[in-house]
Amino acid sequence: MNEISAITFAVQSFVTLFVIMDPPGATPIFLGLVADKSARVRRILAIQAAAVSLLVISIFALFGRFILGYLNISMEALQAAGALLLLLVALELLTGNTSKYGDDSNSNIALVPLGTPILAGPGAIVATMIFVQQVDSPEMATGLIAAVIAVHVAIAAALMASTTILKVIKEAGVTLVARIAGLLLAAIAVQMLVDAIRVFVEN
Repeated sequence: MNEISAITFAVQSFVTLFVIMDPPGATPIFLGLVADKSARVRRILAIQAAAVSLLVISIFALFGRFILGYLNISMEALQAAGALLLLLVALELLTGNTSKYGDDSNSNIALVPLGTPILAGPGAIVATMIFVQQVDSPEMATGLIAAVIAVHVAIAAALMASTTILKVIKEAGVTLVARIAGLLLAAIAVQMLVDAIRVFVEN
């Protein structure tokens, strides 16, 4: 019974995290940030972004409640902070002011905003913390670990596959992708901020 429930739990965890982290939806934003980089650097950044996201998710899965409780930070405050950071990046994409994301800051791009909060955002962090609370057997714990790793493998694969688009759309297309990515990211940021404010008001 434990094996079946563990498999079901793993599948539910994978599907939930995949939908929340939305690798296909993150690809336009990723492309907008790495458009001026070589194919090799793009692949490296895709892997690094997924690895950073996995690290952040893992840390919050293990110590999330302790960290937020110790610092007296609510999940809504974390969500609002992530929204403001995403809004800043969105404005840079919309205005074409992405010069600070040069070749000397590749690791920074993988950390912020790609790894977090675009991939490892408040929604994914909260979902993972909830799943951790539901674990009541070693099998379920193993299933959750496998689901989290599988989601990040899928993220890395999606981001790396998306870079082939840049070979087709050329420079004009790159500019268009960056503007669309900025618009999508701004909408996501505003929605995150509105949701956080709504919870603050209701409480």
